[in-house]
Amino acid sequence: MNIILSDDTEPSMATASAGEGSAIDRELWDRLRVGDHFALGELFDRYADDVRAFAFRRTASWSTADDVVQATFLSTWRRFQRNPPGPLTGASARGWLLIVAGNECRTLARAASRLRGLVDRLPDPAPDDDHAPDVARRLDDERRMSAIRRAVAKLPRHERETLELVVWSGLTTAEAAEALGVPVGTVKARLHRTRRRFPDLLTRVALNEELS
Repeated sequence: MNIILSDDTEPSMATASAGEGSAIDRELWDRLRVGDHFALGELFDRYADDVRAFAFRRTASWSTADDVVQATFLSTWRRFQRNPPGPLTGASARGWLLIVAGNECRTLARAASRLRGLVDRLPDPAPDDDHAPDVARRLDDERRMSAIRRAVAKLPRHERETLELVVWSGLTTAEAAEALGVPVGTVKARLHRTRRRFPDLLTRVALNEELS
């Protein structure tokens, strides 16, 4: 699994396509604000894969990522029912959803730590032979992602969140700034620091694993 920290963090996109996507998100957002649950389903169709990929990179577990997707959209619906946010001001709803997903990752991590002792005592089920290749691939993905996550965890939280939104999830610096509530210049400065810091952190994590 490769991580590319390049200077080109703005995804290329046709202007018309971007404008159309923004209009769709604003419409869905407004429908959610008046309690239209069908709008949530449409938002799920648009961004569930993005949320799942974000959650996997945060947790290094596909099963946990699936849980985070469900929790993110359930939490979003409850938020709109309880205290609807204002009109959508960013280019899309993706950044807002990824911030919610990050919060759900932390919530699930706390719950997992409380249950880990019990789960560790349970026997592992024997995998179906027909699914063995897929199981092996998922475990290999999770092992590689675990090493990357350990390196990312050594970054300051504000740099880590910026990396996850821009580098891993493909938000523009403007979208990330909107989601994080900071100026665009701050996002760019964080990315610059992360590019210098991260390769060395990843190397050290890999070296420690070889020595352990």
